[in-house]
Amino acid sequence: MKTKTKGDGVSLRTIHLWLVISAVIACSLMFLFTFHLTDSFRKLTEASEQQIELRNAATELLEASDYLTERTQRFTVEGDMRYLDEYFEEAFEANRREEAITRVAEGGAAAQAALEKLEDALASSLRLMQREYYAMRLVIEAKGYTDYPEILRAVQLSKADLALTREQKQHRAMEMVLDEEYYRQKDLVRAGMKASLEELESIAYDTDRSALRSLQDEMVGVRVVIVLQAIGISFMVWLTARLGIHPVLTAVDRIKADSPIPVVGANEFRYLARTYNTMYEVYKSSLEHLNFKASHDELTGAYNRSGYELLLSSVNLDSTYLLLFDLDNFKSINDTYGHETGDKVLIKLVDVLKANFRADDYICRIGGDEFVVFMVHSKEQQRHLIAQKIVEINRELGDTADGLPSASVSVGIAHGSGASNEEKLFEKTDAAMYKAKRTGKGTYCFA
Repeated sequence: MKTKTKGDGVSLRTIHLWLVISAVIACSLMFLFTFHLTDSFRKLTEASEQQIELRNAATELLEASDYLTERTQRFTVEGDMRYLDEYFEEAFEANRREEAITRVAEGGAAAQAALEKLEDALASSLRLMQREYYAMRLVIEAKGYTDYPEILRAVQLSKADLALTREQKQHRAMEMVLDEEYYRQKDLVRAGMKASLEELESIAYDTDRSALRSLQDEMVGVRVVIVLQAIGISFMVWLTARLGIHPVLTAVDRIKADSPIPVVGANEFRYLARTYNTMYEVYKSSLEHLNFKASHDELTGAYNRSGYELLLSSVNLDSTYLLLFDLDNFKSINDTYGHETGDKVLIKLVDVLKANFRADDYICRIGGDEFVVFMVHSKEQQRHLIAQKIVEINRELGDTADGLPSASVSVGIAHGSGASNEEKLFEKTDAAMYKAKRTGKGTYCFA
């Protein structure tokens, strides 16, 4: 049974699940707060419209009262029945005062205090109307009108007023709608109206303040959600980069550098890293512990044909130069100096190659006097460096201070990125080597 390794880290599935859950929660919160915010705006708008309507209604009652006063005064002064008709049209047909009371009453409990003050004003207005009716009846008697509203027929004049002359009745009527008592009663109407309006203003202020406070609370909630979303997104981006993106980028660099991958990041990536590292260790171990006789040339210590074929299938050819070395006139050296000297020349060649190439590069003997060098992790733009190495190799092979005869190599060079497979790469390198031999000994040619 497989057990979980301690410190495996967070699973990508878990991160994905939390991302989905966080997104759903954030969207739900935003929807909720947006809904409440919209509802608060709606309530504020409705409250403002209602308060405006109530104030307009209260104002209309005052306007209606002033209109009745103005019509009364005109009638008593001029005696024109037109003003009387307009008075009663406003009082009983337009009926703006009662309409105002009804609209304020629709304001509910919040407008109750304003309604009471408005009703007091209406009561004062109705009392004032009795005085106005009396004055109108005096004018009617003074003018001798016979066609007038029925409600005025019920008004009974006092004996003293009935005994007045026409001019005195007219004068008496004017006094009743223009004297201090009339305006005192009129002021009572205005005072009630003013108190009602002040009450409505207070209600409007309280309503607006409450609605605005609610809006502010909703806005605070929206800001909190936005901040939490920003923090959550930043955290998730950081977590994804730390557990996913950064480990992958690091792994790519380590693979290019031919080294193990750090076991960090998310659970799934750690599993991949451990698996790769195991394979890497097996691969390195297999290269280091290959049977010497099976993978190395016994004479020179270089990789033999089998080692060459293993390397050819293992290295990344897209970043590798393949160099094919052929020892010039090697048969002549054997014939002239003997095979023992020829073997020493081969050993010297391998030593010179090792001295001029990196420890990471691989040197293989694939034939009697043919050698291959895998120059790994090399960009294609290194021709000048390779040319310098070959010149130095031929110089050292030509040095006879060690008692060995002078020798040289002809070299064919090709980069793996320019070949479709291993076979094509070798063919290109081999063709370049033979081209070099045809142009002269101790030379090189790039494919």
